[in-house]
Amino acid sequence: MAKKVLAFALFLIAPAVSAQSSGSSSSTVATAVPSPTASLTSQLPSQVALPPKQDWCPSEIFCPGSLLQTVNIAHLYPDDKTFVDKPTSKSSQEVLADFTNISTSTTFGQIVNFVNSDFSGEGQELQALTLPNFNPNPAFLQNVSDPLLQVWAKTVHGFWTQLIRGTNSSKLCGSNNNCESSLIPLNHTFVVPGGRFREQYYWDSFWIVEGLIESELFDIANDTLQNFMDELEHIGFIPNGGRIYYLDRSQPPLFIQMLARYVATSGDKSILDRALPLAEKELKWWDDHRSVQVSSPFSNRKFKMYRYAVNNTAPRPESYLTDYTTANSPDMGPTLNDTQKANLYAELASAAETGWDFSTRWFDNSTGMSGLRSLNVRSTIAIDLNSILYKNHILMTSLYGPSNRTAADRHRDAAASLKDGIIDLLWDAKKLAFYDFDLGSMSRNSIFTAATFYPVWSGIFPNELLADRNNAFGYFSSLNLVMNRYNGTFPATFVDSGLQWDAPNTWPPHQYIVLQALRNLPSNITSGPLPMPSNNQSTFSLVPAGQLNLQESDLPGQPVFAGGTAKNATTTGSGADINKLNGTVVNGGNSTDGEDWGRILERELANRYFTSAFCSWYATGGSIQGVLPRLSDPELNVTQSVNNVGNMFEKFSILDIDSAGRGGEYTVQAGFGWTNGVVLWVASMYGNILVKPQCPSLLETPTATSSNGNSGSLIGQFSLVALFSSILFTLTSVSVL
Repeated sequence: MAKKVLAFALFLIAPAVSAQSSGSSSSTVATAVPSPTASLTSQLPSQVALPPKQDWCPSEIFCPGSLLQTVNIAHLYPDDKTFVDKPTSKSSQEVLADFTNISTSTTFGQIVNFVNSDFSGEGQELQALTLPNFNPNPAFLQNVSDPLLQVWAKTVHGFWTQLIRGTNSSKLCGSNNNCESSLIPLNHTFVVPGGRFREQYYWDSFWIVEGLIESELFDIANDTLQNFMDELEHIGFIPNGGRIYYLDRSQPPLFIQMLARYVATSGDKSILDRALPLAEKELKWWDDHRSVQVSSPFSNRKFKMYRYAVNNTAPRPESYLTDYTTANSPDMGPTLNDTQKANLYAELASAAETGWDFSTRWFDNSTGMSGLRSLNVRSTIAIDLNSILYKNHILMTSLYGPSNRTAADRHRDAAASLKDGIIDLLWDAKKLAFYDFDLGSMSRNSIFTAATFYPVWSGIFPNELLADRNNAFGYFSSLNLVMNRYNGTFPATFVDSGLQWDAPNTWPPHQYIVLQALRNLPSNITSGPLPMPSNNQSTFSLVPAGQLNLQESDLPGQPVFAGGTAKNATTTGSGADINKLNGTVVNGGNSTDGEDWGRILERELANRYFTSAFCSWYATGGSIQGVLPRLSDPELNVTQSVNNVGNMFEKFSILDIDSAGRGGEYTVQAGFGWTNGVVLWVASMYGNILVKPQCPSLLETPTATSSNGNSGSLIGQFSLVALFSSILFTLTSVSVL
């Protein structure tokens, strides 16, 4: 199998690969200490039979097998990823021999001793690097009018110096096979997202590159692209991230868009000699492994469309115990047979490939299963994936230009065909939204998600939007609802499930995509004032019937604090629009005469994004000497951040702008690469209309309950979120994690 050969090749070439940099800074490695969930003398719980060997994952240590399953059953670390990121301190043969010598009635203590004896600290193969070309005052800062926000944007710009990594050749396992690591070494410098994400990641890098370009770090943007091209050359595709346990899957294919953005802003066309053939290679990989022919039930036309579909029949190594429990715990539902388990493991990995792991977006409740067992990713024609690939073809057309008209025409034709399929299968002209298409039922799904904005971001405009400004507003009416009803930005979905890609979580990439979609609309379509609801109605009444597939009372409740009492805001009627002001919304910037509805929504969302990023940073100990004083200890006690210096979080909350998001299979991460990138892009694009945020008082934070019983405020969760973040990733120190 080709992928197996390539994976083995990585092991063979790894010792020769190291980071190229003009300098590096000292770094400290935060090493997790084993913390078993039972006494050291207790025997491990019984195990189910091992899953099949995975051709794509050749390691007997870091890939599904007896060693990985046994260590995970011991549950030594809160995060499954910790163990598989630990390089061995001995040769592979010695490690496997030591594992074999553990008695059959294995105890927790034996596993603790084994891990302590045979493995090093996670992340030691990486090193923090300096940025010799770092400009502390890039030009985009002059676009930011507000003095405080300009200084804060400069502070965020400085965070790149703490997220730069390279392969540490002195710690890398050598050619004499004296140790083994899960790392895929990279030849060039890269930016890590932060926290548990210690290596380069695929789709995160798109927004990281956006920020690097605004920061005038074109050399690091080039390095990022070179790393991806190395992977395309040697692996055949770009994996999810820089570890061997990601070799079964990719992520949203944004390499071509990063490339086009870099070329357009840097003027460096020399990169295309290498990049264009490898871009073709990536598109072929998606064609060969992720395309499917769909006969439309709406038009009887056939379209080649794309889906996320990972070939995997075992728990993901970085989430082994989580997946193992999902498949085997009686608390998760009826006992599954081996075929059902294999299908579930494939679905879990496919959801990880989407980047949206996990969301009710992928659930199919008709299967008789519930929760993650009902995942239906491989049968979903995803809005975002197909929109991204459409734009990739459009950009390839322009990257080739007149130099290769044959190739340009081929991509133009592919884009046109894909556009037809997206509009035919995914666009609902009555609801004025895009929905994923289910291959099982041969119908559109009903769940409304932030993915609806990907087609317009990519340049796909259904006729209904271009023909009528009211329809165009209807397409964005849910954004207007969010701005008026909630404190934060646009959520992944409006379903509060406890999963991290559902409400109340909002994600930086989505805010960028919504803003870009608004910017893409023709000016004649966005002209005119912002529509207003009738008396005694809320902005929910402006949303096309059925678009959200929810009643107004089913929307997540916005907690408020008034008169010393915490409660949810009114869920229906005009009282639900608690953030509505004259001509704007709370933390939505200042209105100006003659603004059309499109520019109003842009202004409001850009300000809200800055507010969410700024206030959550400030609430976790952020300060700027001489400009922004630190909050008091009683205030910082609320977020358990007395010893913290401010976090940039991977996700935010639609409800509480003083906090990070919540939920998911890992602790909320601080860092954070794509958050920084979108902050800098927003500063550059909208700096002249950004207004100093009004951060709610931490001493009067509501704790009202949402519709499913989850806390509307994240005070309780900060005991984990901020504490772990301050320990694992402090933005004033340089550390490799």
